[in-house]
Amino acid sequence: MEHSYLQSIVKQFQYYNSLGDQTMANLNFADLQKEFAPDSNSISIIVKHMSGNMSSRWTNFLTEDGEKPWRHRDTEFEDTFTSKDELISAWEKGWDCVFNAIETLEYNDLERIVYIRNQGHTVTEAINRQLAHYAYHIGQIVFLGKLIKGTEWQSLSIPKGQSENYNQDKFSKEKGRRHFTDQK
Repeated sequence: MEHSYLQSIVKQFQYYNSLGDQTMANLNFADLQKEFAPDSNSISIIVKHMSGNMSSRWTNFLTEDGEKPWRHRDTEFEDTFTSKDELISAWEKGWDCVFNAIETLEYNDLERIVYIRNQGHTVTEAINRQLAHYAYHIGQIVFLGKLIKGTEWQSLSIPKGQSENYNQDKFSKEKGRRHFTDQK
């Protein structure tokens, strides 16, 4: 029971990672760079920002401030990717940093204090802060993908008009403890 938070948080991060993966897999490089209004962020820019944030926050997570001196946040909002492969590589590098840090945590680490811009957080608070931050941006990525694809969009959750069927399937299964991302 004491490890349920750590197991759950890994699954939550995996879930949001997969939403971004699925969205980007269905878009070409021009789609990923599309900005809908002046000064808005394209998926490409959001990915660059998230990757920079992930690298900064999760590198030496327990021993260094989460805002690294080598991070230049303002440049994360300049689209400099030259290909979809480069963008995906940055995305994966960021997520690798997240998972490498989280998957090595132990239950006893959860109350340790870590810092982000000299503000102390318990490890649990820092994890929750980052999960909320990434969910916010991945929601933007998915929404932009949906706008770009229009009627060709394939829903990443319960499609409109399918809630009854979805619930009928879920309630046809025996009650049991499982994570919502588990399809069993």
